[in-house]
Amino acid sequence: MDNYNNPTYVNGQAGSIYKQHIPLANANRPPGDWNVYDIVWTAPRFNDDGTVKTPARVTAFLNGVLVQNNAEIKGETRYIGKPEYIKHGPAPIKLQDHGDPSEPISFRNIWIRPL
Repeated sequence: MDNYNNPTYVNGQAGSIYKQHIPLANANRPPGDWNVYDIVWTAPRFNDDGTVKTPARVTAFLNGVLVQNNAEIKGETRYIGKPEYIKHGPAPIKLQDHGDPSEPISFRNIWIRPL
């Protein structure tokens, strides 16, 4: 099923893969408490012609609770339109707050370790 066309899917819920996979559980801590993610990311691989050889996959834990289990990523998460891949090499991570008007969104203790 293409979740990006299904309005019952929550696109902004913590632990979701935007417009692709809802989280397996709601493991959020109360407002004001730090949340902790542990993420295992397998980057996509591309053929020489730019087509996808193997899609990206992600396993994620939010506060120690499994919220994504080896989920296949269908491409870049977009606000409008279907996800798609554009051939790329190593890239930075992206963190966002969606312009949340509440207390400033903060990130700390970010560790990245190639496996």
